[in-house]
Amino acid sequence: MALDTNAGLVQYDAPEKDLYEVGEIPPMGSGIVWAVGDKVRNWKVGDEVVIHCNQDDGDDEECNGGDPMYSTSQRIWGYETPDGSFAQFTNVQAQQLLPRPKHLTWEESACYTLTLATAYRMLFGHHPHELKPGQNVLVWGASGGLGSYAIQLINAAGGNAIGVISDESKRDFVMNLGAKGVLNRKDFNCWGQLPTVNTPEYAEWFKEVRKFGKAIWDITGKGNNVDMVFEHPGESTFPVSTFVCKKGGMVVICAGTTGFNCTFDVRYMWMHQKRLQGSHFAHLKQAASANRLMVERRLDPCMSEVFPWAEIPGAHMKMMNNQHKPGNMSVLVQSPRTGLRTLEDVLAG
Repeated sequence: MALDTNAGLVQYDAPEKDLYEVGEIPPMGSGIVWAVGDKVRNWKVGDEVVIHCNQDDGDDEECNGGDPMYSTSQRIWGYETPDGSFAQFTNVQAQQLLPRPKHLTWEESACYTLTLATAYRMLFGHHPHELKPGQNVLVWGASGGLGSYAIQLINAAGGNAIGVISDESKRDFVMNLGAKGVLNRKDFNCWGQLPTVNTPEYAEWFKEVRKFGKAIWDITGKGNNVDMVFEHPGESTFPVSTFVCKKGGMVVICAGTTGFNCTFDVRYMWMHQKRLQGSHFAHLKQAASANRLMVERRLDPCMSEVFPWAEIPGAHMKMMNNQHKPGNMSVLVQSPRTGLRTLEDVLAG
């Protein structure tokens, strides 16, 4: 089916220098259904929708009774497909569409589906380590697109979010999202790949990571390590994540924005029986559950910047240089200006 679109941009707040990776066309957006195939029943021309980015062929065991994210046909629209939302029109599968929150502007609607659904699956999609009330979660890049939704979801579920930031100017933003506490990674020196065990460098790293762990205890209470670590920086933070996670807890990771060569001291994984879990976007039910929270006004889209079509290169440069504001970014593709909330608004200009 075809859609008339606006686009969102993915951004992370990550330690050190980001490995900047961008698909040809963004994998999320908002728009209006322009045309439908003859077998589409749930959507009609004129419907206002948001787009989630998971596609599959729908004809294997995982798509029919399993987890579609494990399907061999699973792919990310806008990253592994020719179509995306940097276009006047785009093609999507009918199951990619979700109702657009009518209280949001078109640009706000365009900026959240990818990172929100990804965060939702990370926190609630890996049995038996689904987030439960009262549990503590360490959130890296807490002011970025992923982190801002993780903080809100943890708070909504009755958990305690401990956010990690890179700049003191972001502290109030994260606390206002509902974090129980915030740590500035620049106050510690335990980042990068794990030093070789039983060397002076490892001893210095171990001293710093214990200092970081004690700072977490200042928020959670002495001896209370986090139940879950919400990971996406990867190489720079993974050794610390696997150390500060509690016995039987989970480190769940969806990206490697600082590098893909993750290292860790395996003794603290096997002896403390920790789970290292990869996570990739979300299936339809998870994406729909996350979207329902936005429709019900339980979450803030945290849109910080909007760019016109002509400034898309500049928006990407901001992300590459980690110069973006906290929250999420959006691009106007079809909307004539910001602040419009209905099709009638757009037609009126």
